[in-house]
Amino acid sequence: MKIGIIGAGLSGLALAQKLSKQGHTVTVFERDTQVGGLATYEDHGPFVFDRYYHVILPSDRYLLSFIREIGLADKLRWETTLTGFFVEEKMHSMSSTLEFLKFPPLSLWSKFRLATTILYCSRINDWKRLEKITVEDFLLRHSGRTTYEKMWKPLLLAKLGENYRRVSAVFIWTYIKRMFSARDSSASKEQMGHVHGGYKTVFDRLEQTIAAAGGRIALNTSVQRIAPAKGGSGVDIVTENRSEHFDKVIFTGPVNILQKVADDSLVAVEDSGHEVEYLGVLCMALVTRKPLTDFYILNIADRRIPFTGVVGMSNILDSDETAGTHLTYLPKYVLSTDAELRRPEDELQREFLDGLRLMFPDLKDEDIVSSRIHRAFKVQPLQVLNFSERIPKSATRHPDFFVHNTAQFVNNTLNNNEVIRAVEAFLEKHGDCFEPGDERSDDALVA
Repeated sequence: MKIGIIGAGLSGLALAQKLSKQGHTVTVFERDTQVGGLATYEDHGPFVFDRYYHVILPSDRYLLSFIREIGLADKLRWETTLTGFFVEEKMHSMSSTLEFLKFPPLSLWSKFRLATTILYCSRINDWKRLEKITVEDFLLRHSGRTTYEKMWKPLLLAKLGENYRRVSAVFIWTYIKRMFSARDSSASKEQMGHVHGGYKTVFDRLEQTIAAAGGRIALNTSVQRIAPAKGGSGVDIVTENRSEHFDKVIFTGPVNILQKVADDSLVAVEDSGHEVEYLGVLCMALVTRKPLTDFYILNIADRRIPFTGVVGMSNILDSDETAGTHLTYLPKYVLSTDAELRRPEDELQREFLDGLRLMFPDLKDEDIVSSRIHRAFKVQPLQVLNFSERIPKSATRHPDFFVHNTAQFVNNTLNNNEVIRAVEAFLEKHGDCFEPGDERSDDALVA
């Protein structure tokens, strides 16, 4: 069967690999010049590594299973990591139970309330009711004002920017469910992992397996139109240069792009009456000759600092992966429509580096090898109150056309484990449709 997939992010490439493995011939269309989407990589000269920060948790069973499936289990690396907070111009470690109990900004009562909030969240199963309350109100109610200001608010700012005030409590529920699973309770330490060489190692392997099965990845190729094949079954994909026929087509891009390129006879998008807002990110990738911090993640509770966290990526990497230098990410999350995302590179560079020197006054110009500002305009939907009712509902109208994207992530955070989980769910739901002689009479709901 000849299958076309639109979008060469992790989702599209994982689908291509799995369908190729079943014997199908797959073509992946990508408008960018390299694969990966939000998980793509950057060439720093002496080394190549992820453009944005990613980490694998011990509980990421779908992602870990996928890594083993494509033959990269031997490339997995695990490290014990440290978590810190920059509060009142000081750095505090929060990497063990003892450090938690000693954390100076919180009283013993505040620490108790923090612990009970985490335990309570970890035991919640009915996420729908959390959509009705803002994350701020939820945390104030369960943790109190002091704990909220000293602990939770910096975390919310780190992941949501100033938009945290409009986000539902579903966000913190999913965060706790995932991030606290990284802690080894027996050792009271966090374990985090990555694939040696970053996601470029993963994408290189996927490109190799797709090509070996007779498939191809068409980079720098913009899809102009998707339409039912004339006079028969299947779907046609029209690019700038040609029209190509496929037995099945899977679209993995955003809903707004889907509405622009897909013929109305292929898919119906129900307007909920609410526009889905997206978070974007500004992220400095800083390469230095010496490490900035021993923490993997340093959360910031200081409004003078223009970014919302310091991610010491080199604390989990082998030294050969960054050519003996040290890689640190400085993220700042804003709405995708925020003018901040469009500010000139030199302005952002100066602002971020000035903020960095407030935190690390010993940092010298000669310590910096390079610094780059990366921008992503649509990182993930903003999970506002009643978000599951606001997202556009989509259904396909053609038996050979499918839509699979992250817009339907309503009760989890966007991370690569969830991406692979969603791919597995899609194939479990629609796997029979990719068998020879498949015929479907009913509309297929979007996965």
